[in-house]
Amino acid sequence: MKVKFKIKNLDCANCAAELERAIQKIEEIKEVNINFLAEKMELEYEEEKEQEILKKLKKVIKREEPDVTIEKI
Repeated sequence: MKVKFKIKNLDCANCAAELERAIQKIEEIKEVNINFLAEKMELEYEEEKEQEILKKLKKVIKREEPDVTIEKI
């Protein structure tokens, strides 16, 4: 399942790349793509594990980029 998110308060393209690498390490996430200029993030993961994955995702984002917020679109 592919899901798109609006990603806010990301400071630079390098931060986006680092965050993308950190998110890719979450086992259940098959693919992640962050577009810094468009302020969008696209994830691919198994739908039945969505709540667990979103919890892990928010934890990684908080650790890597504490000011960043995401919103499903």
